[in-house]
Amino acid sequence: MSRFLARLCAVAVAACLLFTTWSAATPKEASALDPTVGYLMAHFTGESSTDQQIYLAHSADGLRWTDLNNGGLVLRSTVGTRGVRDPALVRSPGGDRYWIIATDLCIGCGQDWSAAINNGSRNLVVWESTDLVNWSAPWLLNVAGAIPDGRNAWAPEAIWNPTTGDYVLYWATNVPLNGATKHRIYYARTADFRSITTPQVYVNRPGSQEIIDTQIVEVPAGVGGYRYVRASRDGQIALEGSNSILGTWTTLGNLSGIGLTGSQVEGPMWMRFNARNEWVLYLDQYSSGRGYLPVLTTAPSNPGSFRLPASGSYAMGGTRKRHGSILNLTAAEQSRVLARWPAAAVNRIQSYNFPDRYVRHADYDARIDANVSPPQDGQWRLVPGLAGSGTVSIQSVNFPGHYLRHYGFDFRLEANDGTATFAADATFRQVAGLASSSWTSFQSYSHPDRYIRHYAYLLRLDPVTDAQSRADATFRVTS
Repeated sequence: MSRFLARLCAVAVAACLLFTTWSAATPKEASALDPTVGYLMAHFTGESSTDQQIYLAHSADGLRWTDLNNGGLVLRSTVGTRGVRDPALVRSPGGDRYWIIATDLCIGCGQDWSAAINNGSRNLVVWESTDLVNWSAPWLLNVAGAIPDGRNAWAPEAIWNPTTGDYVLYWATNVPLNGATKHRIYYARTADFRSITTPQVYVNRPGSQEIIDTQIVEVPAGVGGYRYVRASRDGQIALEGSNSILGTWTTLGNLSGIGLTGSQVEGPMWMRFNARNEWVLYLDQYSSGRGYLPVLTTAPSNPGSFRLPASGSYAMGGTRKRHGSILNLTAAEQSRVLARWPAAAVNRIQSYNFPDRYVRHADYDARIDANVSPPQDGQWRLVPGLAGSGTVSIQSVNFPGHYLRHYGFDFRLEANDGTATFAADATFRQVAGLASSSWTSFQSYSHPDRYIRHYAYLLRLDPVTDAQSRADATFRVTS
């Protein structure tokens, strides 16, 4: 986000504000469950209204990630600004309830960075689930409204506090206090993410130094002498330790020794490897736009123990991972998640009457070409239709979340905007080929008298009235 914030430094209350990544899947919570075997990441992907929603990714080893829902969004906010960033996955201690909490913010959806900093939403967006796959409608939780002159509520996190038997919910709010207008971390207690106690200042750096990014991980007793370790982005990637979530925190150092400072990375996101005492601190390489980088350690409270990963030892999937959180999954949780969002096969769509040509996108237009380069431009996933039962939608492989849709009976590749119109225009019935029953044709869901066909090599949605149009509207789906 810093590329946007840099342009606002002259008018913002402090330099280069940054968002937070979060996780609430602590070892304490997981101890009540079956052994954990996989990992689930919640995140957002970018700056458009579609990117600023909830996306999920899965990993078997914590380092190589596969986008769920074929890279498309999983949850869309319908409340507040209708956009969300910085999602946190929260599991109850017994593993029978889950929440996603996120920043109510959609840059470019009627609000710019200056307005978001100085007069943004005071709410968080919350979803609830009992199984990780079926989620409630979202609701707004007002957390900053009770803070005098609190101007926004960004980057939430929640962690179970065994001392009080409820959650410590914390977030960043920009507020003038003691002569400095800046983001500080506030906290409140909650049992259900529907009501909270009176917010209190939680983390406050000296002078004009802001802090927005911070995340806590619980570590086993005897690992570094602290029960909890906190990573924050406050000019450095700073580490602090404590034996109590709401107690005194001790400064441990930062990661500048391995060349990672706040000018290169932000959004610390903790993950503990299953079945061994080793951790990853994921850091968003915002200055280079490369997304998350895993940094490894066997001692989270020792800044000197952190090491960069070996080349080729990790893969972040097809979508850019922006500030989020990671949940360690039990076998039952992992089975449910993977069954709900299975990966669709990668296919090509071959023309019947020009068999050397395949459907491809080029500059977001859709056409048939031979020798498609790069080959991913001609690769598609036929997924369950966005509208109607027994239908399909045609999703791009290298632009996850983008679909072939007709607009004015012309075809283009567009991101799903969540509207009913888009869903209908990007949905088709896969029927027996109009020119050969062993091939296939795609009948429009919204205009059932029309089919996908090529004309002068461009894709159109047309009525089929003669042998030529029947041949043009016939294709083969191949692997």
